[in-house]
Amino acid sequence: MTTDKATDHDRSTAIPSDAVVALIAGGGSLPIEIADRLAQKNINTVAMLIEGEAKDDGSFGSHKAERIRLEEFASLISRLKRYGASHVLMAGTVSRRPKLTEMQFHIGLFRAIKDVAWALARGDDGLLKAVINHIENNGIKVVSAQDVLPELLTELGVVAGGRPGKQDLADISAATTAAKAIGALDIGQAAIAVGGRAVALEGIEGTEGLLARMVGMRDHGRLAGKSGGVLAKCAKPDQDMRADLPAIGPQTVDAAAKAGLAGIALEAGRSLILERSETLRRANNSGVFIYGIEARDN
Repeated sequence: MTTDKATDHDRSTAIPSDAVVALIAGGGSLPIEIADRLAQKNINTVAMLIEGEAKDDGSFGSHKAERIRLEEFASLISRLKRYGASHVLMAGTVSRRPKLTEMQFHIGLFRAIKDVAWALARGDDGLLKAVINHIENNGIKVVSAQDVLPELLTELGVVAGGRPGKQDLADISAATTAAKAIGALDIGQAAIAVGGRAVALEGIEGTEGLLARMVGMRDHGRLAGKSGGVLAKCAKPDQDMRADLPAIGPQTVDAAAKAGLAGIALEAGRSLILERSETLRRANNSGVFIYGIEARDN
């Protein structure tokens, strides 16, 4: 059975129709998909677009929108309360971390300065947990992308492409073990295995950089053969499932195919497939399988 260790979060939580949702939007398509769904449900939404990350080209439709710099974190709560936000949803990629020396402070944040400095010194998961705690300590509920778009969650078994073979399953096992190991260190969520052993781990460059590195390894003869292997993306152990769930999209499939991989493995119920129909179409056309595996905590 697939488990879902949604740390400190009741996944049965629904967003009520009278909610005011603040969508803190980073890069990528997920925030836009969420904004569209909230509009379909006529839920009052304000999009807070992270400067330098979220698109500002009308993608958020009729929703109220304003930009916010990462270093303006101190003003987040006052902004949320100005809009009467009852719920917050964080979605999308963030390519950099806030600079402590450029952060704007006020008295409320000064009380938490030790926690802020501690969080900034840790990995992404530690920082996200600190942000979530800060928001909820101010009486605003943090919800998840899967509360709005549960159909984006990966299901168990074959999602696209063919069924993994014996060697693919060995690669899935090795890549998953490696991904969990770096996740426990709050380094990354993904790893690649070829021939039953991990050969590349995700770093701060993200999954896109990991797959590009794999292309280079193939080209330089670091690996036997030009094809084979699996990319696995897994939630970090003890990860709060309300933010930064492992995700793939059409570009991930294209990059995996370019890297000569046989497929992609994702934890069922703990990962997202963005732009789902297009992602599955590209996987089927390229012969890259997408496979949902049992979720595990280590």
